[in-house]
Amino acid sequence: MKRGPVRTLTILLAFSLTAFAQRHSVSEVDTEKPDGKVLAQIMQTDDQAKKTALLEQFVDQFPKSEAVPWALEQELAIYAKANQPDKVLAVGEKLLAVDPDETEAALQCLKAGETKHDLELVKKYSLVASTLAKKMIAVPQPADAEQVDTWKQEIAYAKQVDNYCEYSLYRVFAESRDPKVTIEFGELLPQRYPQGQYSGKLDNPMFLAFRQSGQDNQALLLAQKVLATDQSNEDMLLVVADNYMQNKQEPEKVHLYCAKLVEIMSAKAKPEGVADDAWAGRKSAVMGVAHYMNGKLYFNEKNYPQADQELRAALPFVDNNPASKAEVLFMLGSSNYEMKKPQDAVNFFRSCSAIKSTYQAQATKNVQVIKTQSPTVK
Repeated sequence: MKRGPVRTLTILLAFSLTAFAQRHSVSEVDTEKPDGKVLAQIMQTDDQAKKTALLEQFVDQFPKSEAVPWALEQELAIYAKANQPDKVLAVGEKLLAVDPDETEAALQCLKAGETKHDLELVKKYSLVASTLAKKMIAVPQPADAEQVDTWKQEIAYAKQVDNYCEYSLYRVFAESRDPKVTIEFGELLPQRYPQGQYSGKLDNPMFLAFRQSGQDNQALLLAQKVLATDQSNEDMLLVVADNYMQNKQEPEKVHLYCAKLVEIMSAKAKPEGVADDAWAGRKSAVMGVAHYMNGKLYFNEKNYPQADQELRAALPFVDNNPASKAEVLFMLGSSNYEMKKPQDAVNFFRSCSAIKSTYQAQATKNVQVIKTQSPTVK
């Protein structure tokens, strides 16, 4: 057997693949032998259906023939073009069995797995094809100058195959609506491609998938890692700031992340496809929580001027939440009392006392105490 023409593969933006050329060829056909007669018929017919039947017959009848890899390759090309994934897989596996270095067979099996939406096949053959492609890439440049162009074309082809394998995994990751699948392929990609071309696109979907699947600790760890260098994701900022707040950790980062949240949401445009009222509600909720956390932390730190500023900003956002509103009003009353602003303090405590909450009774008492201390207060 001798090597056939070099294959070329064009990968467009969506990685559509051109028909592949041949790796295997038949050096001679002896029509005096039974296998040679069938080979001659295969080569002489232009009828695709007849050719396919003859190829299948040849492989079944003459499994030991040196021309079997060539025949299997012919079958594979026919079935791939006809988009028959089951037959592609059957023939591709046979071809890989007789030629374990058959990169194109592995690639076509991967494509068949994609067509069938079979994730196990995608995982299996993306690895097989990638491994074979990397093996091709590792082949050193030949000493014979006449072979250099062929070698370069093989290297280029192998790189494109490997890129496609990575893209295949990423497509499953990006298109899946199952968080478990997103996580599985999101973890698989950096394992196989540590410096991969999609590495910068994994974090946000992985964070969301962790949260959707109830893996809150994993979501937190990922968010902490991302925020060390990139503070553009409001959901990550919220999760990490809230965690630090609840556990009384990293107060400086809580202040920083809350301020960043307000900055981001103030400037962020409404995403395409999101209704105006839904976006306004989300924006209000996120900014309200940010001001609230920031103000509460400043209050606990006894930084009353900053607490007053943040809690006043939070107040409009908690107007429809009586429990939160009562708490904010109580902290505002206390902050203004500490800041020697008795009238403001009474105003906030009085508003708080009008809301049924755990703060109601104390707020009512505080109004009376301040009015006693400051007779001019109304």
